[in-house]
Amino acid sequence: MRSNVYQFKPLNVGRFIIWSGFALALVVAPLVFTSSLSQTMLCQMGVAIIVCLSYNMLLGQGGMLSFGHAVHSGLGAFLAIQVLTLVDAGTLHLPVSLIPLVGGLGGLAFAVLLGWVTTKKSGTTFAMITLGIGELVAAMSLMFPGVFGGEGGISGDRVAGLHPLGITFGPQIQLYYLIAIYTFICTGLMFAFTGTPLGRMLNAVRDNPERVEFVGYDTQKVRYFAFLIAGFFAGISGGLAALNFELVTSEVVSSYRSGAYLLFTFLGGATFFFGPIIGGILMVLATVVLSELTRAWLLYLGLVFLFMVMYAPGGIASLIMMNVRVASFGKLRPLLLHYLALAATAFVVLVGAAALIEMVYHVQLNAGQGSGVPFMGLTLDSSSLASWLGAGFVMGVGIVLFEFTRRQFARKWSAVQEYIEKETKRREAL
Repeated sequence: MRSNVYQFKPLNVGRFIIWSGFALALVVAPLVFTSSLSQTMLCQMGVAIIVCLSYNMLLGQGGMLSFGHAVHSGLGAFLAIQVLTLVDAGTLHLPVSLIPLVGGLGGLAFAVLLGWVTTKKSGTTFAMITLGIGELVAAMSLMFPGVFGGEGGISGDRVAGLHPLGITFGPQIQLYYLIAIYTFICTGLMFAFTGTPLGRMLNAVRDNPERVEFVGYDTQKVRYFAFLIAGFFAGISGGLAALNFELVTSEVVSSYRSGAYLLFTFLGGATFFFGPIIGGILMVLATVVLSELTRAWLLYLGLVFLFMVMYAPGGIASLIMMNVRVASFGKLRPLLLHYLALAATAFVVLVGAAALIEMVYHVQLNAGQGSGVPFMGLTLDSSSLASWLGAGFVMGVGIVLFEFTRRQFARKWSAVQEYIEKETKRREAL
């Protein structure tokens, strides 16, 4: 008679190291970047990571292109700020640390209502329905000022209610660690979702919905349940944002915000779980740092998006993983010189193109302030032909050099891929 034997899976050391490093980074980050601006940006990054990961549950894992994801994060933020005002008035006794969960429940509630309609369709039809709903909610946020606060929005005070252990969430560092805790837990839960039967079936619905229906699953229900979960986590991000800014306006449900989630999730890499984390960080850097450096930041962002679609549709995460694969076969070092050459020549192209763009923007928007254009420690003269020709010459030379180095890199990359393919077949034959 066979006795019962308990078997345990071996410890995944790599995963343990990655998650420990992620937690350590969240703890140490505000100790390294100590300025108030840095801590505010770190708070925004935590919020952006959650909302981009929630959006990727639809786009990357489910193949559902949504143009209205800001509806769930935004409405969750509005519900959270309304509850915060009740806590501040003493009408409701609720710890401020649980306000983000209120936002999550709000995002879930609206997902229950709206998701049943949107997930009845897939593909382009789903995208158009979410776009219509997003525009509808954005319009309603201005039509009902009693609920949404009008153009001025709704403000609150996060230093409200009880203060256990003297934690008031007034100092930015205290709020950061609250956001960091939510970020780590939400990231872990969304990663765990990818390994559940529902998460696996969602991938199957993305790849081959006809076969999923053939084996007896309702694809609409699979999409609907994923929509609910994504709405819940999006609402949590909205609640955290409400605490961070203590102000919620109609902008949080705008199509611009939904477009930002789509753009940066794609740039980070929708096909890998950690891609939206990169995208969330980039979103804050672009909207906070790049927007302060130049008024043409949206143009630069659009150009980056264009080139990523053309040359790296898998996003930054795919570039990282391709090079990790190359490194695992010991072939990364021969490529480093080529990468350096590509970066140097691309920088030359960027300098020339940026000089032209900044002068164009200056002529169109700031002509009354004179012809001088500050650029990288220099002053360009937008009224001088020499400045235009010089910028064009730098860009042209950079393009020629970049194309030459790109072709050299392409040949080397092809050789490396051939070696990896042969080595893989050799190992499989052993």
